[in-house]
Amino acid sequence: MSTSRDRVEDTYERQNDQRLDELHSKIRTLRGVTTDIHDDVERQNLILDDTGNTFTSFANSLTQTSRRAAHAFGLTSGGVKSWRVAMYVVGAFLSLWILGKVWWWWSGSADDVVS
Repeated sequence: MSTSRDRVEDTYERQNDQRLDELHSKIRTLRGVTTDIHDDVERQNLILDDTGNTFTSFANSLTQTSRRAAHAFGLTSGGVKSWRVAMYVVGAFLSLWILGKVWWWWSGSADDVVS
């Protein structure tokens, strides 16, 4: 009886070893996946940090440009009033209108010469 009991114990021992090997394999796979996830998260954090720095730099540049434009148009305290900006816009519109009329006149006279 002792031999049959030894065989059963050997079978159980082999099954335990096989299950243990399977468990170690799963743990190695899980560790690899966890490491990959960690590396990916670190890369994404670096990208997000770079993006945040880029937007911060852009915001600072935009703020400085806005200040310069306000100073150039006299919108800051002690500067030129906002009516001056309105006059610039009206002047630009009139200039474009006059240029359009001159271009239309010029293209009309060029057609007369060709005909």
